[in-house]
Amino acid sequence: MALSKRITGLTGGGSDGWDVYYKAKEMMDAGEDVAMLTIGEHDIGTDDSILDAMHAATKAGHVGYSMFNGNLNLRETVAERVTARTGVATTPDNVLVVPGGQAGLFAAHHAACDEGDRALYIDPFYATYPGTIRAVGAQDVAVAARPERMFQPAPADIAAAAAEGAKSLLINTPNNPTGAVYGRETLEGIARVCQEHDMWLISDEVYDTQLWEGDHLSPRMLDGMAERTLVIGSLSKSHAMTGSRIGWVVGPEEAISHMGNLSTHTTYGVAGFVQEAACYALAKGDAFEAQVAAPFRRRRDLVLGLLEGQDVVRPIPAQGAMFVMLDVRATGLSGEEFALRLLDRHKVAVMPGESFGRAAAGHVRVALTVADDRLGEALARLVEMASDLAGVAA
Repeated sequence: MALSKRITGLTGGGSDGWDVYYKAKEMMDAGEDVAMLTIGEHDIGTDDSILDAMHAATKAGHVGYSMFNGNLNLRETVAERVTARTGVATTPDNVLVVPGGQAGLFAAHHAACDEGDRALYIDPFYATYPGTIRAVGAQDVAVAARPERMFQPAPADIAAAAAEGAKSLLINTPNNPTGAVYGRETLEGIARVCQEHDMWLISDEVYDTQLWEGDHLSPRMLDGMAERTLVIGSLSKSHAMTGSRIGWVVGPEEAISHMGNLSTHTTYGVAGFVQEAACYALAKGDAFEAQVAAPFRRRRDLVLGLLEGQDVVRPIPAQGAMFVMLDVRATGLSGEEFALRLLDRHKVAVMPGESFGRAAAGHVRVALTVADDRLGEALARLVEMASDLAGVAA
């Protein structure tokens, strides 16, 4: 029996760019000691108190069906959080609870796009973006953010792509994989393009608590944007709850209502005990979120310090998120070639920039997700190999 073109075409064919990760996992399974700097997974588990709250919620009976669009107490909690942080009045009717940010991206694109519509996104991109767009039957169209602009997207480039027709634009700030935080000028330019071309803006803000430089500005705060912006949020990064699969979409009431209908026909809601744990986690406040983020700030500074005094491996100034993007083009290798050689020779696993699109070719992404001393050792090996390839002293 033939499978649908939509399901077989999700990845676009060819390599999905994760060959280095798969090879590193195989080496680790075989007992080799590999410094795994690939995946954005905290090296701490979910806090015990959150797990205790989740367990208590199961014992209290929150194990049956939940509200398909999210239980009222969690939607109220998220609405209060968003209002306090952005100054944009937000009610529970503006909030849809979803099983993680990925489900939010899927729902948002369903709300914004019909079959065959063009949906824009910024390259470099998180790996699931193109497939998510294809999954709703839309055409995925990448708009490059160039390294010479520190991966800040140029509104003029977005406008050029939108001029050919587009229904939505997906952005991510703080950005995975580059660590770029979009400034006000960039976001105001993006807002103008969305308004001029009557596009939805889908803003992935799951790294909003991991901010090292500048300010996080949600585009929903800009004039005329609340009615055309869908914001994706999650507790995965802010509270180290990746496996709990809990997040939300914030947007106009009508859009959220229809996306609630989508939840009824897809996920059928999120487990009640997870929602109760999410309420507890959010109540722990800013200090707890800063505690979860602190190791990544420290390790980002560690990496930038280790790279001083040489000009072969050039970091993109990581302003946020749990990664540092490194320009290794001086070695003469592609990002994928460099990453594979680093893994084979030095047992250090990093993600090739090409895994995240064409704009990051010749770069590698380092996840700041191992202990400081191990991260330092891995970076020293990386710089040594890069210097040897470039023919200069490390």
